[in-house]
Amino acid sequence: MKALCRDCLWTGQAPGSRRCPSCGSPRLVAHGELMDLSMAHLDCDAFYASVEKRDRPELRDKPVIIGGGKRGVVSTACYIARIKGVHSAMPMFQALKLCPEAVVVKPRMKAYVEASRAIRAMMDELTPAVEPLSLDEAFMDLSGTRKLHGAPPAVMLARLVKRMQDELGLTGSIGLSHNKFLAKVASDLDKPRGFSIIGKAETDAFLRDRPVSLIWGVGAAMQGALDKAGIRTFADLLRWERKDLGARFGAMGDRLYFLARGQDRRRVSAHAPMKSISHETTFFDDTSDGDILDGHIWRLSEQVSDRAKARGLAGRIVTLKLKRANHSLLTKRTTLRSEERRVGKECRSRWSPYH
Repeated sequence: MKALCRDCLWTGQAPGSRRCPSCGSPRLVAHGELMDLSMAHLDCDAFYASVEKRDRPELRDKPVIIGGGKRGVVSTACYIARIKGVHSAMPMFQALKLCPEAVVVKPRMKAYVEASRAIRAMMDELTPAVEPLSLDEAFMDLSGTRKLHGAPPAVMLARLVKRMQDELGLTGSIGLSHNKFLAKVASDLDKPRGFSIIGKAETDAFLRDRPVSLIWGVGAAMQGALDKAGIRTFADLLRWERKDLGARFGAMGDRLYFLARGQDRRRVSAHAPMKSISHETTFFDDTSDGDILDGHIWRLSEQVSDRAKARGLAGRIVTLKLKRANHSLLTKRTTLRSEERRVGKECRSRWSPYH
């Protein structure tokens, strides 16, 4: 079994001990397919909070929450605050109840975009096949890396996150697998500073007992629908025929069928046209609190903006959807005037991290 040290980048046969035979570091990665896999997902660790801690060293050992102001929900929180139970989308009053000692910092998008631009430049040096999902995460196809750089993808990825920490003072977690779905799942397995691998040989065993909430796009509403059908794990999904999933869940049925088997043929697409960008959330309890709703709308808007900036896009039509307690849907839609579109394009040019 091959092994890789994430600190000194040593590679070789997995040693008998858990430490690197070259530098003594315990940060070893060992896997049977370590040197063969090429689909990766990089997810920066608590990105906004990490940028704030980097720029303000006095915050390094303190719990930090990004958010506050009139929009009373948490945008993101550092890992110290997360240990106390704070998470994104949580009402600020609740977060401060769980972690009263937290330092609340207003978002500084310009700083986050600049940091994202620097990380993207490092990724572009590895491969032209980079597909950003937002300012702090991206897919990479490194199938040509060995020929281009003389080293397998795993080594180049370890070098990338080492450069991020050494040169930018930021950390990230790597997911390495044989397709996009599994690479994204892997990157979340061992955060922060993780490097997780899901190989072809272990895919079925890895997924079988996992909850279906691992599937990207299965939110609270979809999870409720799956639960009603008796589907809670990937093993439950495997018992359904493709046509039955399609009849029950529409277009999502096909996706469920293939992802349940760890199959995902989507390619990393650096320049694929995107027709729309959206984000949504489902509340566990009904609310009519204007501050909380305003905060969630602000947070979701930031997420949409985040993804648009990562792609260098500007929008023309804005739509807001609200599902009421009786499940009726209220939709408001507006088309931006030419002056607003012009401002949007100027913002795109100024803020996009990849122009």
